[in-house]
Amino acid sequence: MRLEIENAKIILNRQKSGRFELADVKKEGDGFTARQEGISARLELEQTKDCVLGRLALSLDNESCRENDNLALTDPVTLCLETDPKPVRMTALYLHRDWWTRPAFVTKWEELPERTQCVYLEYEDGYGCLMLLAGKDFKTNAKGLEPGKLCLNVTAYRGGQSGLREPLFVWAKAGSVYEAVHACAMAAAKETGAVPKENKEYPPIFDYLGWCSWDAFYTDISEEKVREKAKELKEKNVPVRWMLLDDGWQSVHGQLMYDLMPEKEKFPEGFAKMIREIKEGGSVDYVGVWHAMGGYWGGIEPGSRAHLQQADHLYETSSGKLLPYPDAKKGYGFYRDWYEMLRREGIDFVKVDGQSAVKNYYENDIPVCRAARETHKALEGAAGAYMGGRLINCMGMSMENILGRQGSALSRNSDDFLPNEPHGFTEHLLQNAYNAVYHDEFYYCDWDMFWTFHADAKKHALLRAVSGGPVYFSDRIGDTDRTALCPLMTRDGKILRMDRAAKPSPDSLFRDPVKEGLIKLTNTASCGQGGPLGGAVLVYNVSGKPASSFVGAGDVYDLPAGPYYCYEWETGRGVLLKEGETLPVGLDADGFALYLLVPVTKGAALVGLTDKYVSFLGIDRAQRTEKGFWAVTKEGGTFAFYCPNGVKRCLVNGKDVTAELQEADGLYRVSCKEEGETMILVEEEE
Repeated sequence: MRLEIENAKIILNRQKSGRFELADVKKEGDGFTARQEGISARLELEQTKDCVLGRLALSLDNESCRENDNLALTDPVTLCLETDPKPVRMTALYLHRDWWTRPAFVTKWEELPERTQCVYLEYEDGYGCLMLLAGKDFKTNAKGLEPGKLCLNVTAYRGGQSGLREPLFVWAKAGSVYEAVHACAMAAAKETGAVPKENKEYPPIFDYLGWCSWDAFYTDISEEKVREKAKELKEKNVPVRWMLLDDGWQSVHGQLMYDLMPEKEKFPEGFAKMIREIKEGGSVDYVGVWHAMGGYWGGIEPGSRAHLQQADHLYETSSGKLLPYPDAKKGYGFYRDWYEMLRREGIDFVKVDGQSAVKNYYENDIPVCRAARETHKALEGAAGAYMGGRLINCMGMSMENILGRQGSALSRNSDDFLPNEPHGFTEHLLQNAYNAVYHDEFYYCDWDMFWTFHADAKKHALLRAVSGGPVYFSDRIGDTDRTALCPLMTRDGKILRMDRAAKPSPDSLFRDPVKEGLIKLTNTASCGQGGPLGGAVLVYNVSGKPASSFVGAGDVYDLPAGPYYCYEWETGRGVLLKEGETLPVGLDADGFALYLLVPVTKGAALVGLTDKYVSFLGIDRAQRTEKGFWAVTKEGGTFAFYCPNGVKRCLVNGKDVTAELQEADGLYRVSCKEEGETMILVEEEE
């Protein structure tokens, strides 16, 4: 496996002389070199077993005391490369806003959107990935610029630099996109020091149901409203275990924060008493707060109480903003002092927004990657010390954030849930689905909140069922529909969470589902502790017209081959799929369907609790026996199993319920009325 670059063009943009192309770029060894008066440049390609790593070294001669002509702020370095082989189809993940990526489906390098930071590649003989990197100071993006060429933009968002020595990209080719993305992620982690998800721990509190104030109150939050919502949740027996107080609680004038404590008009007594009483009166165990990376969106108000208290930990930018110092030690002091105060007020965790605004905050002051890395060190240090590492990263999908954090585990995977946007669900789906393929390599992905009382409530609930991340909602006072949440969790609020982030099936990766039909999202989970893997395939039609496809185990890239019982959740029917077989699927416009692929062992399959979306996650443990099987469910409900040989006897918690079984086409159902764990024993016909 090799990536060949047939020729390279290097374009500089200098502060005084402007934009020009380096002359006489020569291929030398595994790279390209250019030398001309006062300039030297070397593009090095390091070929390893799994990847190709591209690095750039650039140096501009500087006079010791005379005027110099260094790199400009805007597009300081551009490279245009002719690659071999060329992809036939690509899905580009580009920053459509400073903090979020979304997919673009293209066939040529010149069609790449600006600020592309990861590209899934389809070749005639395989698949690949191109991942653009954030280095020590400079970051790289791809963009369409010249026909037939891969063009890269290298920038630090600070003018006046006299050179750089940075990694630009990793490229891998493999038998699947997922393998290629993984290879790129591991190479990127090794090169930049980023921490892969496999080395992180999922924060345990987010294994339980949560509620967030944002779409309920937006910035018009108050103690009275929070108490009223907590009261409603208790009365409706909705087992919310954590609440997040989003934007609006802080003491601000416009976009600037003037005090570290809550706004007195909204929270007259602070948080402590309110939080204590909410926790004492219901299921809530944790309460968190939102804040922006800069404290508030525009930072700290000059001359304010917050400024005077934190002067030693604040940095004044060239544009006059006061922000947490982008230095691990100085910046840590700001977050440390703030979080210590918040902890005394009863706050247990934080959600930190606006993270990819680092480039806007420190533009022309501090190189973007350095500023991001140092700020994340300060933030994560304080969150680890005072919040037990309970941190939701948000608005931070720019690569300097993805690769610049030191170990936090959870990160938002898309733009906001927009309840009042007519086509909001489709965009929300697309971003989460395609972003997850690369974002899941570094983080547990948060697919954002939703409304349970909404026209798209079930679509959103199903999306969370397979997302592999936290589940939380943001209903207004009086609106929460408990029944919309029950299929996602157990009675105590424990989320039935799948193994990884949900990702598009192989045949969905390079087709725009808005134009070309169905999108299939897949995930896996064990069927009970230590049990075999089952799969989920969630299908949506967002094309605006009827569409069809097929569903099978091959849709789930990490599901072992073998026979599976394919259970459709909505209809409650299933069919046995032998290895390699598929089931035809047709959906009307805006239709959706969930299919569960339940492993077949000795002819039988344990579907699980059918009132849960991912029914086999309702199984706590199970085992095959000589005469049949036994299973223990996490709670009561309707338990289903496929047993084509027939059932001789069925016991539920020792009681013979054989006569109560319901059967159709080999699928049996039995009602388990107990609230807690239930033991089912089945003896098959011989």
